[in-house]
This record gives sequence, structure tokens and C-alpha cells, in this order.
Amino acid sequence: MTRQIHVGPVAVGGGAPVSIQSMLNTKTTDVEGSLAQIRALAAAGADIVRLAVPTMAAARAFADIASASPLPLVADIHFDYRLAVAAAEGGAAKIRINPGNIGAPDRVRAVVEACGARGIPIRIGVNGGSLEPALLEKYGRPTAEALVESAMGHVRILEEYGFTDICVSMKSSGVPVTVEAYRLFHERSDYPLHLGVTETGTAYMGTVKSAVGIGSLLLQGIGDTLRVSLTADPVEEIRAGKAILRACGLRKDGVEVIACPTCGRTKIDLIGLARQVEAALADCRKELTVAVMGCVVNGPGEAREADVGIAGGDGCGVLFVRGEKRETVPYDQLLPRLLAYIDAL
Repeated sequence: MTRQIHVGPVAVGGGAPVSIQSMLNTKTTDVEGSLAQIRALAAAGADIVRLAVPTMAAARAFADIASASPLPLVADIHFDYRLAVAAAEGGAAKIRINPGNIGAPDRVRAVVEACGARGIPIRIGVNGGSLEPALLEKYGRPTAEALVESAMGHVRILEEYGFTDICVSMKSSGVPVTVEAYRLFHERSDYPLHLGVTETGTAYMGTVKSAVGIGSLLLQGIGDTLRVSLTADPVEEIRAGKAILRACGLRKDGVEVIACPTCGRTKIDLIGLARQVEAALADCRKELTVAVMGCVVNGPGEAREADVGIAGGDGCGVLFVRGEKRETVPYDQLLPRLLAYIDAL
């Protein structure tokens, strides 16, 4: 079991539930726009949110956002230690830095002291695209060992100042490299791990890569918090993260929609219906399994096993609630009737 840190009220590691994060794509200087996106992420089920803090103006705005945010905020800092100190003073619940690019030892010490005095953890964020030149020369490319060596080096920098309130990430755009890096680090250290595959692409491919990388680690018992990085609306990152946790059996809240792949026996527009059901229930927090099945072969059985389900017929469908057949309705009434049953549960 890893050590435990606290990002505001959210426990990370030490047996706590795996938390889900995202990062705003608004300008941090846009306080109202940033708060609106944070509220949307909170409604989608986010536990923690990260913001870029590239300038002192952004650091000042960060403080305004933090004072009104419903979620704990992580300040994402590169190069300028003064921004990290300002964010810590402005209400950050965690600071994300690479100690190696902050500069001279006294600058790292200033960040450590600012965080230590306020009980703010630091995430060491190693990225395959920005490894130290010496490590690239040593390994030839961003290998798993290179990522781990970089992370361990940054950890030692903080430990030299007596700071151990640390979380670590080692992200690469390559899934096998990412998975191996986290596995190796997990074998060598008990610091909590922030999981993610970086630069994964659009919602479709990014979700596939993230599910394979993050999911395989979670099934090995590795990982304490996660971010699904997508070139998409950040809300989609939260939905994907929740789906990954549910698929791994680590999260029960929310709806799991199961649906058959269709075949020549299907006599309703099952694909269209399944998409509508999934969209309608995207933000539903009820702990339910909903079956959308296409025909009489496996459909009635699967629908009976679900909390609520549909088994398709010839232009119609049978509705089941917890194993009990309720009614047969025309296709165009299936969605509203299904949602009505879910509302009543």
C-alpha cells in the first residue's frame, strides 16, 4: 500500500478510493470562465482539478478561483518557482512541478517551505517529451527506466529538504512505456501514483489508449489517482475516467450501460437507441446497470439480470425492472419509458 497524501479534502493513496482529475482548458486569468468549467467538471464527477499557472497574473487569478471553487485545485507550474510560491499562498491544494527545472537549490527550498508550511503536497510530473538531456543521452530515448530514474531523482531533491508529501506521475504517449514505468516505480517506492497516458489524441483514440494503460495498471493494484488526457472537452475526461474505474470494478456510482453488438436478428435501431440511452444517463449518479438488448436470444436474460433493461422485438421492446417484465411498448416509446422507470428507482 502506498503512503497517503491529502489534496484538500481528497485522500490520495493509502487505500483511499482512486480519485479522478482533469485540467481546465480555460485561461486561468478568466476567473468566471474557469469557475464555470470547474462547476461542470464537479457535476460530471471530478474530484480534483488542475490549472495552468504560467504567469504572475495567472497566479493572482488562481487565488480568486481557489476561493470560490467547489473542488480542490492543483497549480501546474514550470520553471518559475515564484509562481509555485504564489499559488501555495493563494489556496492551492497541490502543486505540480519538476524540481529539476525550478532552478537553484534555494528556489526549490522556497517552494518546499511554502508547501510544507501549509500542508500542500507536491506532484512530481515526469513527461517523456521533456526528459533531462543527460537521461536521453544515457538511454537513447524516453524509456521506462529513463522515466523512473528522472522521477527518483526529483524525489531525492525534495527528500533532501525533508519533504515527503509527494505524489508522482511518469507519463509517455506510448502505452507500453508508460505502464512499465509505473510498474517499475511501484516496485521501488511507496509514494502514491498519479496515473495517465499523455498526448493520447482525440476522444476516441485517447480513451482507448487511456483505458488500456490506466486500466491495466489499476488491475495490478497500481495507481491512486488518474487523469484521462483527451483532446476534447475536459468533461469527457471525467466521464472516461469514471468508465475506466467502473470497468475495473473500482467504482460503483453511476450507470453502467450494457448493450449487445447487434446482428441480423435485430429488428429495432439498437445502435441509435443505445447511444441515446448512454447520452441521457451520462450524468446520472444512481448505481444502476441498464441493459439495451436487441433480440430474443440473449436479450431477455441480460435485461432481467440488469436493474432495468430493454429486450428488442419487431419494432418494439419489452421493459424489465429487476427481473420483472413490466410492459411491451413501440420502439419510439422505449427511451422515454426506460428513463421513467430509471427515475422511479
